[in-house]
Amino acid sequence: MKRTIYALGVLLLFACQSEKSSSGELTSSIIATEQNEKALKEQLKQVEIEEAERQKELAENVTTMEFDRVVHDFGQVKELSENKTTFVVKNTGKKPLIIENVSASCGCTTPSKPEKPIPPGGKDKIEVVFQPKEGQLKEQAKSVTVTANTDPKMVVLEIKAFVNPK
Repeated sequence: MKRTIYALGVLLLFACQSEKSSSGELTSSIIATEQNEKALKEQLKQVEIEEAERQKELAENVTTMEFDRVVHDFGQVKELSENKTTFVVKNTGKKPLIIENVSASCGCTTPSKPEKPIPPGGKDKIEVVFQPKEGQLKEQAKSVTVTANTDPKMVVLEIKAFVNPK
């Protein structure tokens, strides 16, 4: 895709001509030639081939997953307390599930991801620890983004709590 944009830019650079009109204004025109059109068509054809190969490769390695739940509510917790939960992920597809990344929306939430691929039909755990900091009181909602070789590529898990002073 970047190559196509670059090629089009170069093509337009050479195809554009600046002329002064009778009023002294600069005008620009693009002159389409058979050579320009042929080069553009060849580049577009190559991009289509590359995109088809990429889609095929993605389809060959993509699987599906489901979670036992996508929201966990800790209920009432104290500030500075350590609160743990586990989300169970199941590979519902036909290819190994690879959890590429698990990230939290804030520093008070620490997720851990499975290190090994999950075989088709297999299950594993994503553990999440929520530790509200001092002064982080009342209603709290945090997200954990899971990125994997699935379509869609990302799933967002949510944790909630009502934090009371210690």
